[in-house]
Amino acid sequence: MTASLSVDDISARIEQVRQTLPPSVRLIAVTKKVSAEAARAAYMAGVRDFGESRIQEAIAKQTELADLTDITWHFIGHLQTNKADQALTHFDWIHSIDSLKLARRLNHLAADLPRPPQCCLQVKIVSDPPKYGFSVPELWRALPALDQCAALSIMGLMTIPPYGLAVAELQTIFQQTRELADNINQHGLSHIQIQQLSMGMSADYPFAIAAGATMIRLGSVLFGERPI
Repeated sequence: MTASLSVDDISARIEQVRQTLPPSVRLIAVTKKVSAEAARAAYMAGVRDFGESRIQEAIAKQTELADLTDITWHFIGHLQTNKADQALTHFDWIHSIDSLKLARRLNHLAADLPRPPQCCLQVKIVSDPPKYGFSVPELWRALPALDQCAALSIMGLMTIPPYGLAVAELQTIFQQTRELADNINQHGLSHIQIQQLSMGMSADYPFAIAAGATMIRLGSVLFGERPI
């Protein structure tokens, strides 16, 4: 864990970013490998949405921050099916449904929950073998079955562009994600209506916002560089 920046530094960085955001964009502070103290500093600066990508690290941090009862927790990492029950218990949002198998597992477990989790489908607009997610053709093939996962509230797409792209390539990926969402919504599915676009991280979030992002996931720009 790291908390290399002071509380004042974190607060100043958050305020600087928030001044550039449209009201429609939700800032998710990514606290992976960030101390609970640093996360608390972000909370004191007005952040209420926090993103984690490792279940056990998140649970430990949530315990330390249990007095902050109005935090919304977002799971943004790869989710193994054997940890699906923990994700449903500890998170309000799951951004990274990256396979039909995972969606079906979550749907089965969520059937008895009083409030369905809010979910995004992770999509790879271009080929990116190291990352998880549906390719666009895979997503179209899976949509009828995903639409049967009525215990889930599937209401968003999440994308992470490949590393090292030029600005024009980033812009294209974000725009195509927005177009994909529009196309899905035109199909009149029973249980899927894409209202959220989770896209944009510290290095590229202005381009994502320009393309229609509604949620951005920022880590290093708020908390400084973290250990690999």
